[in-house]
Amino acid sequence: MSTGLRKVITLRYAIAFYVSSVLGPSILVMPGLAAKIAGPGSIIAWIGLSLASFPFAYTFASLSARHPESGGVYSFAKEAFGYRVGVVISWLFAFWFITGAPAVTLIAASYLGYAFPLNRAETFLAAFAIISTAFLVNFRGIVVSSKVQLAVIVAIVVLLVAATLSSVSEVRISNFSPFLPNGIIAVGTAASLIFWSYLGYENVSNVAEEFENPKRDFVRSIFLSVLLIGILFVSVSFVTIGTGVYAVGAGGVAPFAAMLSNVIGSYAAVVIAIITAFIIFGVANAYMTGMSRVIYAASKDGALPSFLDKLDPKTRAPSRALIALFSSSMLALVVFYFLNVDLETALLIPSGAAIIIYVIGSSAGIKLMRGNRTKSILAGISLAISLIILPFVGVLLGASFVTIVLALIYAVYFKKRSSVEKVQARKA
Repeated sequence: MSTGLRKVITLRYAIAFYVSSVLGPSILVMPGLAAKIAGPGSIIAWIGLSLASFPFAYTFASLSARHPESGGVYSFAKEAFGYRVGVVISWLFAFWFITGAPAVTLIAASYLGYAFPLNRAETFLAAFAIISTAFLVNFRGIVVSSKVQLAVIVAIVVLLVAATLSSVSEVRISNFSPFLPNGIIAVGTAASLIFWSYLGYENVSNVAEEFENPKRDFVRSIFLSVLLIGILFVSVSFVTIGTGVYAVGAGGVAPFAAMLSNVIGSYAAVVIAIITAFIIFGVANAYMTGMSRVIYAASKDGALPSFLDKLDPKTRAPSRALIALFSSSMLALVVFYFLNVDLETALLIPSGAAIIIYVIGSSAGIKLMRGNRTKSILAGISLAISLIILPFVGVLLGASFVTIVLALIYAVYFKKRSSVEKVQARKA
């Protein structure tokens, strides 16, 4: 009888995890906002970042294919830089999910308010419901969560493609002129805004141990996922610009609402709310799957408390890690509610942890793949992009630095405790 994680992830499930980890509600919002900033030239930013996302994705996939272990970047960092850096990564991952899950689900809840009248308390209850559903799905095991993820992603992609194709006939070349109304610098500003749309490729590495054939499917799923995500982002941007709908209102969801109305008419607002809820559920579900594997792997190594390393005997899911993530994220949601944390702050707090993880993960890639020039160059590009973006988080990076300090204190304490226990064991 197997006592480890179940190896059931095939190519189609890997693609579903990649797409859901990256494809957030930004696909509904960012094309219009970017076009408001840079005009038609904003499509340069989308194409450029679609291409630039490949080094991130390929670096993490290559590292996972080498040694398909649960924990992903945590395992790479520990291998490259030792136990203490591994502890830091695991704590940053936990912090990322605990603060990030409430933030992204609040986005979905806010979109529900776009179609249905919700007060502040009801918005937070909707966020609670999304996280709870993701937890319950994951608690049933990787087989159930993978199937749900695939179904959600197929439905989302079909709706996005339908909305885009239905608007192609409205595209006018004249809407692409002037191409750079606000200059080339505005394209850079738009790029910095939409960079966050491409985070998420590291998450699938966290479930590497559950791939049926990681050496084959990691690379294949990366190429196909980057291609699919890039096509979706660029296509929606192209139609948003070509139809001129980004001039509606103040950007935001209005352009996509106008596009979707070509498919379903006056019910566009309701459908957008439902699509966004499904997209956010997909993100929450994928990250709860991935992050729980980091917690599981780290607790086995002593980077986190050892009671978190237990698997459910029936589903083989890391049940205690899932419960810990769920309960902690619920606590963060309550804190956000009572402290009146605004959405921008709620998003930037976990973003700091995410980018630091990218910095460490890319650095690990450079060290571990230095024998392969192409792979080490791609890892270097990933590191450079991460370091450029990191300062834009601002003072909220302080929350991640506090997490790092606490992780290092724990690492020292655990090592000392472990040494004492070994000495006592020898004496006994």
